[in-house]
Amino acid sequence: MNDADVSKQIQQMVRFIRQEAEEKANEILVSAEEEFNIEKLQLVEAEKKKIRQEYERKEKQVQVRKKIEYSMQLNASRIKVLQAQDDMVNSMKDGAGKELLNVSQNQHHYKNLLKDLIVQSLLRLKEPAVLLRCRKDDHNLVESVLHSAKDEYAEKANVFPPEIIVDHNIYLPPAPSHHNAHGLSCSGGVVLASRDGKIVFENSLDARLDVAFRKKLPEIRKLLVGQAV
Repeated sequence: MNDADVSKQIQQMVRFIRQEAEEKANEILVSAEEEFNIEKLQLVEAEKKKIRQEYERKEKQVQVRKKIEYSMQLNASRIKVLQAQDDMVNSMKDGAGKELLNVSQNQHHYKNLLKDLIVQSLLRLKEPAVLLRCRKDDHNLVESVLHSAKDEYAEKANVFPPEIIVDHNIYLPPAPSHHNAHGLSCSGGVVLASRDGKIVFENSLDARLDVAFRKKLPEIRKLLVGQAV
């Protein structure tokens, strides 16, 4: 083989090696680009996921804040409604309390009422001797009905007439007035107790109003709720 043939073979080998190198280089480039694209896609998806998670987290926070704000507003509204109901109930009770003052103005009816209150108290206590307290202004009226009250009680309870001791030292508070707006007051009625003071039955008009109001309070509130709706 002469030099020309050797040179020709060498050139062929060089071309072959160069071609293989170029093909290998192209494969490496393609593979690298594919890996880059895959990695880039993974990074993009990871960032998208992070963004979605962050958005969902913030959205949940917003929803929680909205629920809290709604709950607070709802509670505030309920408190306002309840406060308005309480104000209305107290206003009604105050109005009824003022009406009680008119009860003692009619001496005839009030006298009969005092007797009925004494009889009712005796029936509740069922004591042979009791202590009675009343307002100072009602003292004479009470004294005037004691005998008939004792007889009526004795007939209803089928017992001997009880001993009723009217307390001349301690009276129930006087009727409410502008001069004593913040002091103790009583609109009328009586308070009876056993001789030893262990059993007390408060039968004043104010106490009866409190009892009546407590009994009627659920109905009153139901009516007020119906009006609010």
